[in-house]
Amino acid sequence: MNPGRSLIAIQEKIKSGNFTISDLVQYYLERIEGAKHLNAYLEVFADEAITKAKILDEKLKNQPDQCGKLIGAVISIKDVICYEGHKVSASSKILNGFESLYSATAVQRLLDEDVIIIGRTNCDEFAMGSGNENSAYGPVINGVGENRVPGGSSGGAAVSVQMDTCLAALGSETGGSIRQPAAFTGIYGLKPSYGRVSRYGLIAYGSSFDQIGVFSHDVKTMASLLEIIAGNDPMDATSSTTPAGKYDFADTRGPQKIAYIDDVLNHPSISPDVKSATLKTIADLESRGHELVPVNFDFLDHVVATYYILTTAEASSNLGRYDGIRYGHRSKEAKDIHELYIKSRSEGFGDEVKRRIMMGAFVLSVGYYDAYFTKAQKVRRLIKEEIENIFSTFALILMPTTPDVAWKLNDKSADPLKEYLADIYTVIANLAGIPALSFPVSQSDNGMPIGMQLMAPQFKERDLLNFVETLH
Repeated sequence: MNPGRSLIAIQEKIKSGNFTISDLVQYYLERIEGAKHLNAYLEVFADEAITKAKILDEKLKNQPDQCGKLIGAVISIKDVICYEGHKVSASSKILNGFESLYSATAVQRLLDEDVIIIGRTNCDEFAMGSGNENSAYGPVINGVGENRVPGGSSGGAAVSVQMDTCLAALGSETGGSIRQPAAFTGIYGLKPSYGRVSRYGLIAYGSSFDQIGVFSHDVKTMASLLEIIAGNDPMDATSSTTPAGKYDFADTRGPQKIAYIDDVLNHPSISPDVKSATLKTIADLESRGHELVPVNFDFLDHVVATYYILTTAEASSNLGRYDGIRYGHRSKEAKDIHELYIKSRSEGFGDEVKRRIMMGAFVLSVGYYDAYFTKAQKVRRLIKEEIENIFSTFALILMPTTPDVAWKLNDKSADPLKEYLADIYTVIANLAGIPALSFPVSQSDNGMPIGMQLMAPQFKERDLLNFVETLH
């Protein structure tokens, strides 16, 4: 059975009788079993998916006009996104066994359009990581092979799509956690503008950065899901009232003026393979009639520090609720309330989460608040203004998604700073709150996928999707 890797192809085959939705679910369950060694899924909702598939088959047969727009779409969700009546743990021991009392707005909107959710995927604990090696339930392995990381923190979601165990996946991104895994696994990954998709039901890491996004094998499937999950939500005061609109791919704008940051090509962090792929992508776009222009971006060496100061500060605040009393694991060894807090959090959180909580507490402390947190907020504003200035002249910004290809397991875990620097090209979009889409372009000499990303002005997802669709 070959269902195809796009929603359009799957829906056409289902409607023409090539296979049923039940057949499709069975196909994906067999694929999940075959990829079990990659540790992409924490839980597979097999019985539930089979039951819902039968219901949808009957609905399609007897009430085809009542079927949702996304019928035939089988997806996975990252283990930081709530789904009513299902476990959600943020891949952390501190939430082991916790069951969600409600569904995230994005999840509910998809369910209302007849999506089937086949399982929840492994991730870095509380979405903190760049290699998906920080999960309490073990690392996820890239399906490309050679014992490589899939990227983080949404590595399980990326691998679930990469290995064709589902059509698409919901991930979350704080500083590149969708685009980086997409690049490492050779698929598409979209981070929408901040506020485009409701954060209600998304377990928080950095509240002014976090955003739910989509992994897929093609742009049109991505657009179909985004169109449903996007839009204002009364349950999330940070969701935008700017209309999301339709994604119809009627792009008639012609050649575009595209900026690329010249410093990136000469930055010491970029590998020869990624630099070569970037130059080839620029040449390819020019051959299609687009105008590619190098621009200066004075803040490149400051973006990682700015990002980590702000996100760890927000994480330190957000994760304060997991104390063994209000939420989360409660230690059985504590003798008093003081010891209860210490032991519950020490036993429940992993090393990387502890590191970021402590870093966040430090930058928010009385003696260092102005020196670090306040200064980082000012730099964030300058970065946003600089990006907006570039967009006053250019339609899009092109950059490599990552400075290098997927590294081997444990290569960077001993030195967190090296892993943090892997985010240097992705965090710009998060600091500025703009949409960005990673798409596969080539492979390195050793066969590892390489991705490029395009960034667009805030709430211009339609333009971004339209343009990337024209490239393939």
